[in-house]
Amino acid sequence: MMNFLKRIGLDPFILSLFGAIVLAWLAPSWGAEHENWSPAEVAGWGVGVIFFFYGLRLNREKLKVGLQNVRLHVLVQLTSFVLFPLLVLGIMALIDTQPHYYLWLGIFFMATLPSTVSSSVVMVSMARGNVPAAIFDASISSLIGVFVTPLWMSLFLTAGQGGNSLEEVIISLIFQVIVPVGAGMLLHRWWGEFAETHRRALNFFDQTVIIAIVYTSFCESFSMHMFDSVSWGLLAVLTIGMAALFFLVFGIVWWISHRMHFNREDRIVALFCGSKKSLVHGTVMSKVLVSDHTLTGILLLPIMIYHAMQLVVVSIIARRMASEQE
Repeated sequence: MMNFLKRIGLDPFILSLFGAIVLAWLAPSWGAEHENWSPAEVAGWGVGVIFFFYGLRLNREKLKVGLQNVRLHVLVQLTSFVLFPLLVLGIMALIDTQPHYYLWLGIFFMATLPSTVSSSVVMVSMARGNVPAAIFDASISSLIGVFVTPLWMSLFLTAGQGGNSLEEVIISLIFQVIVPVGAGMLLHRWWGEFAETHRRALNFFDQTVIIAIVYTSFCESFSMHMFDSVSWGLLAVLTIGMAALFFLVFGIVWWISHRMHFNREDRIVALFCGSKKSLVHGTVMSKVLVSDHTLTGILLLPIMIYHAMQLVVVSIIARRMASEQE
């Protein structure tokens, strides 16, 4: 069963995330505590460590190699930070979002997030695409997202409406993201090989922190009954909507990449890096942007569904593309 789940993209990490939500639903009180060294406090400190390790693994030489194809990189970044948000804004302008406002805010939040790093590169490699370009686009997307995601979210989330003030967001970004990434990049020369050698252990640490953040976020939301209005039918509609958004973006990028006469390898990078969204950045940014932590769980729900769905769908597409080359 586990081998089958891995083949369709549902690895133990994804299953653990949904297990954390079930645990938060069954026993929300412990994870919602805010005393010293509470689960939420520990998870918060883990964010800086995640980004330190990310900077430590960021190989500047590989980024230089991937820098050459400017048209490809522009398409990927515009897809992540312009096409996605504008599509969701267009949908929100056409319907009444008020009955489920924070769920729609979560969908828009998902649309503003950067691409994933590790899974994007793995999928591009599996489909036999341009791996150096994928490394560049996924890494640069993560850095751009630190600044662009808060700017997009400032359209809706302001101080007094569940969000932090701009000054608080900037300070949090500096100390939780920018400083750790910068420190990691500076130490890459000496510790970069150590980080690559122990990549699996560091990934396990990253995933553990993300699961802790998801658990504590959903504990707070469940304890304040934020999900009382979210029925199983609404969850089904949300899942279908996330899949529809994915295939819409995938189709648009496929058409544009053909019009721009990209070769097969570059087209794979545009499709896979442009259509994916990062759960890691979503969980981190939610802690930075939101002051009312009871909103965090419902804000993370769309990106969690999208993340699980994209892994399943893209892994199937990548394997099919690889088989076509055999």
